[in-house]
Amino acid sequence: MASRNTLRRALLYIPGSSQRFIDKSRTLAADCIAYDLEDSVTPHKKAEARSLVRRALDQPSPSSIRERAVRINSVDSGLALADLTEVLKSPNLSTIVIPKVNSASDLTFVTDVITHTLSQLPQTAENASRTPISLLALVESAKSLTNLTQICAASPLLQGLVFAAEDFALDLSITRTPSLSEFLFARSAIVTAARAADLPSTIDLVCTTYKSDKADGSPPAVLEDECLGGKFLGFNGKQCIHPSQLETAQRIYGPDPKEVQWAVRVTIADDKAAKAGRGAWTLDGKMIDIPVAEKARAIVVKAEACGFNVQELREKWGHQEPE
Repeated sequence: MASRNTLRRALLYIPGSSQRFIDKSRTLAADCIAYDLEDSVTPHKKAEARSLVRRALDQPSPSSIRERAVRINSVDSGLALADLTEVLKSPNLSTIVIPKVNSASDLTFVTDVITHTLSQLPQTAENASRTPISLLALVESAKSLTNLTQICAASPLLQGLVFAAEDFALDLSITRTPSLSEFLFARSAIVTAARAADLPSTIDLVCTTYKSDKADGSPPAVLEDECLGGKFLGFNGKQCIHPSQLETAQRIYGPDPKEVQWAVRVTIADDKAAKAGRGAWTLDGKMIDIPVAEKARAIVVKAEACGFNVQELREKWGHQEPE
């Protein structure tokens, strides 16, 4: 059985009612494309959007896209069952993004529908090899924030939390500012709860500014600032609303080349230190103990997933010794 994707440096929403945008998305290089059936689709277009998204999923995935997800409508909307019934017919669906998750019962409902629907599928080789379904839950309200512990434990399919800043601001009657300081508590609570529940993905708020403010047409500076700020808080990905945001988000939420080189040096030296029976040692004048070495190994794993030539670095630094 195929494994779940855990690298979501960027999650790009694609309006499910637009064939043009769906076709365009196939040309992108993205960790996660999320066909949207919720906010970007007007009520009278919901049924049409389901059909368009289903057809898009049925096409083979381009190699440049790691994961194709669908953001369904919220459970409270009454539209989630129809969304799930349609998109789960595609053997290529691997991830469902659930908006407005206010309590554990929202995830329980979606999980039960998935389990029942998949159990009714014909016993074919194609269905047997389906990728396990992953769930990503959007945190959008004060209620969802206070229920994070229960939400994180609600479903074995849950893979991560996503912060929806605009709806959260609406719920709390606060105004989004450039500093994002009004969201500090919520964002910290989300990454902490996800880490405590061992969920691999924490995806930060949307940068609403996507038109370039630079002469060369490069992404606006605010996008880079937001990505760096989110990474500093512990998020490992960002929601995107325009293809131009992908490169910046995936670059910043991926390992920095200098960080990767450091991590490779640490893992090489740590293996040698372990053979010599040394639990703590130094590198470049700084102490390296078990937590630091484990962090380095995690960076190396992520670097490999992001396409870094780790083997070349291992060969370059094979001489590294613990100090």
